[in-house]
Amino acid sequence: MSKGNLTRRGVLKTGAVAGAGLVLPTYLRAQESGFTNAPTGSTVTLGFNVPQSGPYADEGADQLRAYELAVEHLNGGGDGGMMNTFSSKALQGNGILGKKVEYVTGDTQTKSDAARASAKSMIEKDGAIMITGGSSSGVAVAVQALCQEAGVIFMAGLTHSNDTTGKDKRANGFRHFFNSYMSGAALAPVLAANYGTDRKAYHLTADYNWGYTTEEAVRTSTEAMGWETVGTVLTPLTQTDFSSYITPVLQSDADVLVLNHYGGNMVNSLTNAVQFGLRDRVVNGKNFEIVVPLYSRLMAKGAGANVKGIFGSTNWHWSLQDDGSKAFVQSFGTKYGFPPSQAAHTVYCQMMLYADAVERAGSFAPCAVAEALEGYQFDGLGNGPTLYRAEDHQCFKDVLVVRGKENPSSEFDLLEIVEVTPVDQVTYAPDHPQFAGGALGTCNNGA
Repeated sequence: MSKGNLTRRGVLKTGAVAGAGLVLPTYLRAQESGFTNAPTGSTVTLGFNVPQSGPYADEGADQLRAYELAVEHLNGGGDGGMMNTFSSKALQGNGILGKKVEYVTGDTQTKSDAARASAKSMIEKDGAIMITGGSSSGVAVAVQALCQEAGVIFMAGLTHSNDTTGKDKRANGFRHFFNSYMSGAALAPVLAANYGTDRKAYHLTADYNWGYTTEEAVRTSTEAMGWETVGTVLTPLTQTDFSSYITPVLQSDADVLVLNHYGGNMVNSLTNAVQFGLRDRVVNGKNFEIVVPLYSRLMAKGAGANVKGIFGSTNWHWSLQDDGSKAFVQSFGTKYGFPPSQAAHTVYCQMMLYADAVERAGSFAPCAVAEALEGYQFDGLGNGPTLYRAEDHQCFKDVLVVRGKENPSSEFDLLEIVEVTPVDQVTYAPDHPQFAGGALGTCNNGA
């Protein structure tokens, strides 16, 4: 596991002597203070668990940049970023509850087992009191379950599957990112307005929980407006060449291809689809179209000109003009020389929200933090007024529908916002069928 900026680099945090000279790790002394990894000194350690390798590594790199920026701001450095626009004024730039923020990092490899092992090490060996990060819903579900067992808070990174706050939700886990249902609800009206309601769609879907729920959400929303689904095919997360999956699309009577792929998978599948001439085809008397339900600027950059004119949804975009977004873009751009991605924005917000909840609760105890987050309404972090719903720990806010720009002005100006979908349009009941099963359970302090 790689580490970043931990003062005691490579040294196991230890606590009181027990028995015959044995020194117990901090996490084994939870009962002394009532919860797992309770900080006893002048610092507090957080765990940043991100994909530093694998198909989502670009997202992970930007997440780490945002985490480092957030730590800088929380510790009183830089220009303060979104601390200045956040509706809550509990954060003072003196760490969290006066304790300097330190951190350790791990590589999820975009694999659930690796991510869980990495998070476990950060909790048990490094004394991390909160775990955050990830760019895969499979990873998020696995790490969230671990954090529930260990008695620490999990602030999810980029996870879009309905399952994260649906059947696999946990009381110790919280998600700021939007989800598959929201993408479907936001996209369907825009697709109907631009492509009509008489369409035949073919879905290529990443073979894990995010792919499944995204396909279901988009398929359900588009079928409700009149589209017919003529094919659904699962593709391995490790796939790099999608040529063999494109050929059957050509042989079908589909006139729309929906790519339920993310990161490098989407870059490769879209590139293959364009190479096979799908965008030049006319089927059923209509121009063939491609839809990418979940977009990011990093994906658009990877796919280049192939994204032009293609619709999708996104959680946040650096071109938003609200005060919070502008403050974050300025801070991030000053530090790194380019605008942040939605992955960076998401984890920065999760850091601010966690630190703020600790301050408002007056405690690092996970259940006190959870109580401070449940039902919390805030503003100033982009996307307008936002609610962290108590029933499932899902954030509800406006959702962006975007389209690849025809004439981008730079390598960063690749997507344009075509609609800001109001939060009411993407809000659903906690017991909605797409989120059926599972229970939030009770918070675990780990002691």
